[in-house]
Amino acid sequence: MKGLFFLVLLAITTPIVAREHVILTGGPALRRWENLRVERDRHDRFWGNFLAATSIRSDELRKIHGENASLTWIVYKPGYVIRGKEDHKPYAKWVAKQAAKRNAKLIWINTGDQAIAAINGSRDIITFDFFGHSNRHCFMLDYGTNVMAVSQAWIHEKDLRKIRRGAFNKNALCQSYGCHTGESMSAIWRSKVGIPLIGAKGKTNYETVSFGRLPSVSGKWIR
Repeated sequence: MKGLFFLVLLAITTPIVAREHVILTGGPALRRWENLRVERDRHDRFWGNFLAATSIRSDELRKIHGENASLTWIVYKPGYVIRGKEDHKPYAKWVAKQAAKRNAKLIWINTGDQAIAAINGSRDIITFDFFGHSNRHCFMLDYGTNVMAVSQAWIHEKDLRKIRRGAFNKNALCQSYGCHTGESMSAIWRSKVGIPLIGAKGKTNYETVSFGRLPSVSGKWIR
C-alpha cells in the first residue's frame, strides 16, 4: 500500500511538461535591392509573407491542438526593423502584436546561433515549422537585408549538430517552407536531429498566403 501511495503521490506532484509548437520565421528582403534585379529573380514585394504564413500555421495549430497549446515564435528581428525603416512602418511592433493576438511566446533573434539556442531551450517540441528564404543547404534568416542577394544570418546544415535532439518529441512533425530544403538539408536534419524534416524539392510559393493557405511547392514535398 505504501508503494502504491508513493506512485499516486508522484503522479500528482510531477509536473506535466506541455508539448511545444515552435515556428522559426526569417525576415524579408529590402525592396531597394530587389528592385535592382531582373523581375523573375525578385523577392518579397510584400513584407509580410513569412509573418502571414506564421500566423496561418499558428491558427491551424490552435484549431488542431486547442487554445492552450504552447506556441513559440522565433523571429529574425533585424529583417523587420530594417524593412520597416525602408517602408516607414512599425513592422517589428506588428509582429509582436500578431504573436500576442495568438498567445504565442515571441523570441527575437539576430543570429543563427541565437535561433539554435532558442530551439534548444524548448521542451518536447511536437511541431516545428520554418518560414523564410532558404537554399538546399541552409535556412537563411535574412536574404538581401543589408547586401543584395546575400544572407548574413543562417542555420547551415553543418550547424544542425548543435541542435539538441532531446528538445524534440520523438514523433515531432517538422517542415521547412523554404525553397530547395528537401534537396539536401532534410537528409542532414534527420541524421543530426534524429527525426524527419519535410522539405521542398524545388521552389516554394508564398502567393498562397494571400488566400489564407500555407505556401505551395513547384516540385514536391520530400523527407
